[in-house]
Amino acid sequence: MTFSLMARDGERFGIAVSSSSPAVAARAAHLRPGVGAAASQNVTDPMLGTSLLERLAEHGDAQRALADVTGAPQHARTLAYRQLTVLGRSGPGFAYSGSRTLGTHASAAADGAVAAGNMLAGEHVPGELLDAYHAAGGELEERLLAALKAGLAAGGEEGPVYSAGLAVVADVGWRVTDLRVDWAEEPVDRLGDLLDVWLPQRDDYVRRGLDPATSPSYGVPGDL
Repeated sequence: MTFSLMARDGERFGIAVSSSSPAVAARAAHLRPGVGAAASQNVTDPMLGTSLLERLAEHGDAQRALADVTGAPQHARTLAYRQLTVLGRSGPGFAYSGSRTLGTHASAAADGAVAAGNMLAGEHVPGELLDAYHAAGGELEERLLAALKAGLAAGGEEGPVYSAGLAVVADVGWRVTDLRVDWAEEPVDRLGDLLDVWLPQRDDYVRRGLDPATSPSYGVPGDL
């Protein structure tokens, strides 16, 4: 019911995700500045995303973090239903798909990125996400969105998607981008519209958070 891509760009980590279920980004996407990215999808358990980031923060090894979480006794009863991905500060991303992952499922990884999905139109879809990400230009957010669009164009899920999200962390303690379309027709296109509005303002919102008195937009009516 879900496909996603996470990627690393210098100190930035980002995730783009889409699903036939509502509010997918609220449950599946997990990021921590300076640490990495993780996703819990299929029959989602958000606590697994948190656990992956906790393990990653301890030792910085994405493959080991995935082994730590999938090997933990407390998860043994339900692990067959889970699909997980994780990406750290160096090296490739890693993926796990339990034996009861829904429908056609697959993953693809490269240095600095990993994609995975379930109930897919075909096993090729995660590879299409990775290829499109690497071929795209622009900001990390724009490349992640390009990958999500390519996943849809390659068939995406078996049925229509209704939610999508895109989030990025950088060198501050919050998500510098956090955009969601929780339920809509053509949510990936809607997500692109949101990104068009958000991206030109992103860095100024960071400056306002760090030092509002020197922000060039301070005092503009309606600004957060």
